[in-house]
Amino acid sequence: MSERTQTEQELAEALVEALNLDVDADAIEPEAPLFGDGLGLDSIDALEIAMEVSRRYGVQLRADDADNQQVFFSLRSLAKYVDQHRTR
Repeated sequence: MSERTQTEQELAEALVEALNLDVDADAIEPEAPLFGDGLGLDSIDALEIAMEVSRRYGVQLRADDADNQQVFFSLRSLAKYVDQHRTR
């Protein structure tokens, strides 16, 4: 497993909690896909993630943002976006 940043660890724990995932936060690989063959998340999960990120970090993720596929690709890409845009 690759090293995690603090934000990656926080987000992994938040994903497990908010989405009621049946996986340990430490088992989520930072660069593994969150959707499809990765964690198997879907569009409803993406909405839940966006709400959780907004609540915890003050970062707004819009459904119509052209960069969403890249932002939500992995735990690492999501954490990088949060770190760049966080207000809390």
